[in-house]
Amino acid sequence: MNELQVFFTNYWPHLAFVLGLTIGGTAAVHAAMTKNDVRAAIGWVGVIIMSPLLGPLIYLVVGINRIRHDQISELRNRALHDYGPAFSEQPFELSDHAGQQFEALEVLGDRISRFPLCTGNAIVRLRGGDEAYPAMLAAIDGAQRTVALQTYIFDHDRIGVQFAEALARAHARGVHVRVLIDAVGSRYSRPPIIRLLRHHGVPSALFMTNPLGMRMPYANLRSHRKILVIDGQDSFTGGMNIREGFVHALAGERTALDTHFHVTGPVVRQIMSVFAQDWMFTTNESLPLQIWCNDDPVHQPQNMPARSIRSGPDRQLAATQSMLLGAFAVAQKHIRIQSPYFLPDQVLMGAINTAARRGVKVDILIPGSNNLRLVNYAMTAQLDQVIRAGCQVWRGRGNFDHSKLTTIDGTWCYIGSSNMDPRSLRLNFELDVEVYSRTLTAQIDEDMDAAISQATPVTLQDLARLPFRKRLRNRIIWLASPYL
Repeated sequence: MNELQVFFTNYWPHLAFVLGLTIGGTAAVHAAMTKNDVRAAIGWVGVIIMSPLLGPLIYLVVGINRIRHDQISELRNRALHDYGPAFSEQPFELSDHAGQQFEALEVLGDRISRFPLCTGNAIVRLRGGDEAYPAMLAAIDGAQRTVALQTYIFDHDRIGVQFAEALARAHARGVHVRVLIDAVGSRYSRPPIIRLLRHHGVPSALFMTNPLGMRMPYANLRSHRKILVIDGQDSFTGGMNIREGFVHALAGERTALDTHFHVTGPVVRQIMSVFAQDWMFTTNESLPLQIWCNDDPVHQPQNMPARSIRSGPDRQLAATQSMLLGAFAVAQKHIRIQSPYFLPDQVLMGAINTAARRGVKVDILIPGSNNLRLVNYAMTAQLDQVIRAGCQVWRGRGNFDHSKLTTIDGTWCYIGSSNMDPRSLRLNFELDVEVYSRTLTAQIDEDMDAAISQATPVTLQDLARLPFRKRLRNRIIWLASPYL
């Protein structure tokens, strides 16, 4: 045995201690210096200190924001410059569409989003894959110039293959096609659908490949946006991924529910701008405005004022949370919230509870059965906080509902990809649309009220009757809710 082997044999515990101290100290300093939320900073420093070797590895994978704020800000500004409203905005009075209380919310939106509130839009709700997918596939088959598709999950199943083949047909007939799939979401099925797309020559890319190159349902920095833009004038957005589980003919009694939207009008250019920004960030390819958008979008007679709200772990951090805080503050009569993952932080929960305490009726609709068991446990652990404030919580009956919807006073609705949980509001890239429309809001309210009429109310007595072991389990999982 040589001297080096003797040294390592005798002193490896000391070396391991120094290595752990160095790595752990570096990770702890990084967390303390880069996290703006004191709870997140304390949590990560605690994880690192308690496990000096494993903790830094976990922090490396899910705790570090690898998006350079200055880089993505530059790309966003370029996309905004290219895709901004080059057409003349038609002047309108918000009072024609909403009460005076919403004027403050309009100002808030002006300051949070770089996009203007634009009129002349038409937005049609599509309930489930049975309505949304045929409309989306028909739009792709009818495309004449461009197709831009962005999604989180794009399964390689019977529905995924239908979309891939429609995209391939469009590409073959000379349509400009771009497909952007989240790197984590692409791994929900095998083999990944992107292989089939590339086999057909469809230009495709993966957004933010994760460090370990594997499916990680709780990984951060995901693109959770759902965007389909056809010829720069038709768009589909909302909460629905591309998978056969949303189609009754394929999933049968286990069919998942969701709500998607068909959007036309000037706001489509804003949605296309978001795609162009993400595509440029991922591939460094610029999508020319003259090819991907109409010079003068047609203003729809439905005339729904709307604007896109982008949020993500860059300089748009907490944009959706800020919009929801503002909406809850101006509410006077009724707030309806539907979310598959209802895990608001204390700030957002405080706004919901304050609205309830000042007399606003608050209905919160969550699934009776959930596809993420840990999230369901964490949700249950904090439901008592909103119930004590006067909110009514309902657990839906039937199959899992993936819809993400918020309405205020029958006038304003918030639709899109954002869940009401810390990951969605702070760690993922999301796209939502705020809409001032009594017609669309009434339709969403009717859907939620119909679900509530069949739902089971959650009471404090119900929560107290849970066995202690389940309540303890729920609270332990709830402690990790910022990372779920």
